[in-house]
Amino acid sequence: MKVDGMNIRPIWLHENGSIVNVIDQRLLPHEFVVAELRNVDHVITAIKEMFVRGAPLIGATGAYGVYLAALTSPDITVPDGYLRQECERLKAARPTAVNLAWAVDRVFASVRDQKGYGRIHAARQEAEAVTEEEAENCRMIGEHGVSIIEEISTKKSGETVNILTHCNAGWLACVEYGTATAPMYAAFERGIDIHVWVDETRPLNQGARLTAWELGKHGIRHTVITDNAGGHLMQRGLVDLVLVGTDRTTYTGDVANKIGTYLKALAAKDNNIPFYVALPSSTFDWNLRNGLQDIPIEEREVDEVRLIQGLHNGKLTNVLVPPAESPCGNPVFDVTPARLVTGFITERGICKASEQGILELFPEKR
Repeated sequence: MKVDGMNIRPIWLHENGSIVNVIDQRLLPHEFVVAELRNVDHVITAIKEMFVRGAPLIGATGAYGVYLAALTSPDITVPDGYLRQECERLKAARPTAVNLAWAVDRVFASVRDQKGYGRIHAARQEAEAVTEEEAENCRMIGEHGVSIIEEISTKKSGETVNILTHCNAGWLACVEYGTATAPMYAAFERGIDIHVWVDETRPLNQGARLTAWELGKHGIRHTVITDNAGGHLMQRGLVDLVLVGTDRTTYTGDVANKIGTYLKALAAKDNNIPFYVALPSSTFDWNLRNGLQDIPIEEREVDEVRLIQGLHNGKLTNVLVPPAESPCGNPVFDVTPARLVTGFITERGICKASEQGILELFPEKR
């Protein structure tokens, strides 16, 4: 994607082949900083501390983490035991997004039949393949999803299509195009008049900080709103479509996404507004049936709730909001049941949010 006329991704391999560069998303939109990941510890920190975030990007980062593990192995043979241990450390970095374990396991499997330097080469090739495939999957999500926006635009005789989104499911979270934003970018390129309501997405404000930055750089009209304003806008007829991403989705259609997504789905259902979830197939968990019971919900540091980051006198600073002695909680995902989801937009097409609908698109998973 372009930022101020420059093509850029949130992750790329340095030309020397030994450093993985990532945009430190904690500092956006006020500071653009590139971090260098040189070993597995760096990768784990980047994932845990949310230099990188978003299911597809976490997966790509984990894939490159396996490559760095092989590259920095203390033994030139890159022994199985060592590599397996490093892979388990990588997979434990964040529990909810299924792409992380999927990508790490895929790269590990690619090196099993290799030896020595061949393992390093194979790990690099597979990490690059994971990254490129995720980018292409997101492009295809846009190609399929744009039909939904086109249909609404036609019904409105070309008037503005108002889309509401939650958190950041853009290219910053995915490598290219994004998941929820991919149909928006495709619609914009086709000249469809769209406007995006951007939930701020507390506690870390990924919507206000990241989605708004992305859309603004691309020239898409948008308005940042408080998380609790979405239902009001839906009641007033100011939302035509809700588009969100997901960090893990069961093969029966239950969706784990950023905290607050469930409330948007409830409001959309009450107001007869289509609620679509965009995701690549790597975000489906083909082993889980009941999202409410089985998807682990990550609890993060309460300072993310207590403190808000912003720009003051040209410097980034944190501000304490609640009383210092007040306890806080910070579950960062919730689960939206399949019954509240209109459908899924994937790289293979659009399907109903049901086991039958999903398996019709992915029959090999039966």
